[in-house]
Amino acid sequence: MNRTIRRRVLSAAVALAACTALPFASTSAFAQAAGKPKVALVMKSLANEFFLTMETGAKDYQAHNKNQFDLITNGIKDETDTAAQIRIVEQMIVSKVDALVIAPADSKALVPVLKKAADAGIIVVNIDNRLDPDVLKSKDLNVPFVGPDNKKGARKVGDYLAPHLKKGDEVAIIEGVTTTTNSQARSAGFKEAMDAAGMKVVALQSGEWEIDKGNAVASQILNANPNVKALLCDNDNMAIGAVSAVRAAGKAGKVLIVGFDNIGAIKPMLKDGRVLATADQYAAKQAVFGIDVALKAISGHKKQSELSQVVETPVDLVTK
Repeated sequence: MNRTIRRRVLSAAVALAACTALPFASTSAFAQAAGKPKVALVMKSLANEFFLTMETGAKDYQAHNKNQFDLITNGIKDETDTAAQIRIVEQMIVSKVDALVIAPADSKALVPVLKKAADAGIIVVNIDNRLDPDVLKSKDLNVPFVGPDNKKGARKVGDYLAPHLKKGDEVAIIEGVTTTTNSQARSAGFKEAMDAAGMKVVALQSGEWEIDKGNAVASQILNANPNVKALLCDNDNMAIGAVSAVRAAGKAGKVLIVGFDNIGAIKPMLKDGRVLATADQYAAKQAVFGIDVALKAISGHKKQSELSQVVETPVDLVTK
């Protein structure tokens, strides 16, 4: 390992102590370039603590690698505002960034503008929510995905919940935005775990990733299904909303709640039992891996079509 690469590995370890075995790129091409590569990280709602953590991780990584690349971060206010995210991508194309690392708000609707970015010579990397493979194929676009196996993560959470229930118990799933593959995968993982344990899924409704919407949906489910024993939420924001709904319904301690993301706000609820379990998909690590894939492509003078398709990141069960 040459000194340049060694310095990058050491500095990144300081910035993200939780991140291990990161695949750092060679920087020789950067030294030869007239300027540093400009990487844009485009996220979903920065009102969601998960994406704030992602942004912080990316900024920490860049701060310890200032000589290697410049970073632009941006996000939308509402996770369902796909049009706003498309506009951000279009702005990045006009700004002539070298790479675009994106957590798309919609798995299908973002593909055309990302095709436009790739055609403009921008390296595009997909993190967090996977773009729809069929739509990518229809656009003849190869975009590497850097992120966890969401179904596997949700299955871990569901399997942990199952022994706390009785066979035949009624449960409900509160999913995220229905057009996102990560929500679809998590809901599938939850359902798979419940089916395997003999539970009955009586409701599947969207809370659109938001606390307030999750609260409203949880309240509707509890009113319509008074025998529900557990609410399985596709993210922690909706789990937080579900906690309030369960308390308002006078069912605290009687309806179990699980989530996904392991954001800071969920930790006290795990500690006191209001939430039984969640999954940590390491937001900061996804950003760092995604940026590194982009930097490798730039340093290796690779075309979009030559990039590897999947870089799987960890997802772990988190309990009290």
